[in-house]
Amino acid sequence: MFFFSVLINNVFAQEIKELNAAQVAELAVENHQQLKVSEKNIEAAKQQIQVTKLEKLPNIEVSTKQFYLGNALLIDKDFSSSESIELPHYGASYALEASQLLFKGGLVNKSIELAGIKEQLAELDLENDQQAVKFLVISNYLDIYKLINQEKVFQNNKDLAVQRLKNIQKFYDQGMITRNEVIRAELAIKSLDQGILTLNNNKKILNYNLDLAIGFPENVEIKPTENLAVDEKGIDKDYYINLSHTSHPLVKTARANNELANKNLEIINTEKSPTIAAFGGYSSQKPIMNTMPVINSYLNGWQVGLSLSYSLDNLYKAKKKEQVGEIAISKANEVEKLTLQNIDMAVNAAYVKYQEAIDQAEIMKESQKLADENYKITEAKYLNQLAVQTEMIDAQNQKLQAELDYANAEITVLYQYYNLLKSTGTL
Repeated sequence: MFFFSVLINNVFAQEIKELNAAQVAELAVENHQQLKVSEKNIEAAKQQIQVTKLEKLPNIEVSTKQFYLGNALLIDKDFSSSESIELPHYGASYALEASQLLFKGGLVNKSIELAGIKEQLAELDLENDQQAVKFLVISNYLDIYKLINQEKVFQNNKDLAVQRLKNIQKFYDQGMITRNEVIRAELAIKSLDQGILTLNNNKKILNYNLDLAIGFPENVEIKPTENLAVDEKGIDKDYYINLSHTSHPLVKTARANNELANKNLEIINTEKSPTIAAFGGYSSQKPIMNTMPVINSYLNGWQVGLSLSYSLDNLYKAKKKEQVGEIAISKANEVEKLTLQNIDMAVNAAYVKYQEAIDQAEIMKESQKLADENYKITEAKYLNQLAVQTEMIDAQNQKLQAELDYANAEITVLYQYYNLLKSTGTL
């Protein structure tokens, strides 16, 4: 039985990992499934660049035909008679053709540059996804931190309630109070036990989700070690707004899309240019059909030269396509302005909420001191029979609520700080 208990304890033992917020964010970047999908988009974009570069290489085509050639039928012009002419029945042809684009208004180079911008956009998508994933796991992490602090508050208040129950029991044994006073004290402890149970279960749910997000086994318990103090309380809002304009992935994406629209217009304009290409080829075919009688031999030939072509329809089509490209550029400019406005609003809101969280924490700290002082005064009065049990329970509830509010307020300051960083794209 002893060995069985040891085995069970080893199997179900929960590993504890002490992590700060930065470590959690780093693990999420390495292991989160959403980011792995985004990384595949970058790989695809990089490969597309290599595919586009292949356009610089010559096109080479090799072909062959093997066929059966039937006899020819010679018919008079008035269809009055016909004559069958025997031909060699086996026919074959072989060809080798090569061509190299020499000039098309820089189409190939511009297409490679366009593919490079698309790779940049894929990388910015990953960067933006990283910001979202970091904030998600940090929020989860801080929620666990909050529940642990709340659990400590509940446990401290339970310890006080248990001590108070002992004093009440003494009063009851001495006949100084009735049984209902003892019951009230016991109910207060049961209420705290219910709160602790709920906090524990909520913590398990959040811990499981966080384990999955950062690539840990599901039985690893995360123990937050983040310092609740924030060093950037005195920096003004303009600093964060300017930071977002240079660092936020969405701003970079809007500017890259603007560059993409301009590059598309350049590619459209290449259609106004003629196409110049070099070509060469070699061919061999039998039988030789353009003689009479037909010669059952191979006719070989080769050629090299330059080709020049220009689509006349571009004289009236290119202008319309160019107008579409110009509209796309104008739209990209407006999207960039809109993106900056939206980010400015997000940074402003996050900054205000961050300052509010700092002020709220100071208020909650004072409220906690007052509630604690009130509890001590009421407890002293109760022990001297100058206050009733109801007043004692009210004082404890106020103390519990004030401590919970302050514990939550400290975490909220940290949460709003990370939210501010996310709004600037620098989390």
